[in-house]
Amino acid sequence: KSQGQNPREIATAIAAALAGHPALDSVEVAGPGFINLRLSARFLADCATAQGSDPMMGLREVPRRMVIDFGGPNVAKPLHVGHLRSLVIGESLRRILAGLGHHVVSDVHLGDWGLQMGMLVAEIRRRWPELSCFATPPRPPASLPFDMADLTLLYPAAAAACREDPDRMAEARADTAALQSGEPGHRMLWSAMRALSLAAQTRDFATIGAHFDLLLGESDVQPLIPGMIEDLVERGIAIPSDGALIVEVAAETDARPMPPLLLAKSDGAALYATTDLATILERVQRFPDLAAIVYVVDQRQSLHFEQVFRAAARAGYAPGVTLTFAGFGTVNGPDGKPYKTRQGGVAQLADLLDEAIGKAAERLAPRADLDDDARARLARTIGIAAVKFADLSSYRTSGYVFDPERLVSFEGRTGPYVQYACVRIASILERAAAEGHAPGAI
Repeated sequence: KSQGQNPREIATAIAAALAGHPALDSVEVAGPGFINLRLSARFLADCATAQGSDPMMGLREVPRRMVIDFGGPNVAKPLHVGHLRSLVIGESLRRILAGLGHHVVSDVHLGDWGLQMGMLVAEIRRRWPELSCFATPPRPPASLPFDMADLTLLYPAAAAACREDPDRMAEARADTAALQSGEPGHRMLWSAMRALSLAAQTRDFATIGAHFDLLLGESDVQPLIPGMIEDLVERGIAIPSDGALIVEVAAETDARPMPPLLLAKSDGAALYATTDLATILERVQRFPDLAAIVYVVDQRQSLHFEQVFRAAARAGYAPGVTLTFAGFGTVNGPDGKPYKTRQGGVAQLADLLDEAIGKAAERLAPRADLDDDARARLARTIGIAAVKFADLSSYRTSGYVFDPERLVSFEGRTGPYVQYACVRIASILERAAAEGHAPGAI
């Protein structure tokens, strides 16, 4: 109105002024006064090249110290299908945050404490009473009479015995107390089991490509727990309830009931929540510049971590630290339920990866140009990448069906399809280089 012209006339004048601009292929006036711009291929290529030359890809964030907690294996237990998503998603988040310039510390948070350890000590003493760690005085065993495969069978046997026999449970509780009080022989055996488990699990981490800066466990924060509980009681944050200690974490704005955090049972025993709260305290003390902690854990633990985060806030244990729960859904079988072995047991991670590698090997079998070693290496690369791609291409908080046959397909939205596209691109670049064309930054 101020120009005394209708919108289309103004649009036509603007289009004429933009005609011939090097960033544009075309400028068109449409409708009552719309202007349609088509960017030129050269302009887009130049923008992509400039962005590709920048290690930060044009992103700019203020670097912060972050801890990312993922993996979460247990001593004496193999990594199973439930660890897959934590490892794949956690490692991806670690790389993304590091790529953004943040100072990222990855921690595996090993389950290496509690009654399960006492059960194992009691079971091992019954089977191998001659071990030097049970002697008087105790000595570190020169070697162990069991390997990781044996150890993974010991815990189910010990747990079953404790369920069936109250005396066995009492023995396990006594051994747990002895371990936690620092009895030398128990500590020697515990250290050996921990080292044996970590050695096997570290190999699985390497297979999946997960990197950890810290291999700390629940045991590392146990010295903090007595003082932490005393502090919470003195400040009235932890209160008695039916002989136990709880921390009220409900808020008026809650849309659903929020149960209190159980800090200690009536017998004084600490719980997972106690350890997780102490772990936040330890991380803040370890890293004075800590800005965030990200937990990559099964979505079904969301309530637990909400309670822990609220308790930490009430206690003032993580001032200025953002606590984030990055939950994920389950890996399911064809029936839509959490993936199991054919025998109905929990599938081990190594077996799941082997299944995908095996399917990839079947796809490569007709390739006469590959010798056996090359075929095996390629099948391993394709199989593991297929599993990781399927995991990351699924919505994080939802479950997905693990179908090895589909995962290794070279058609559709699969890892092998993306790998094949990368190989084709590399082939084009090789041919271009042979003809004297230098590739750009991307």
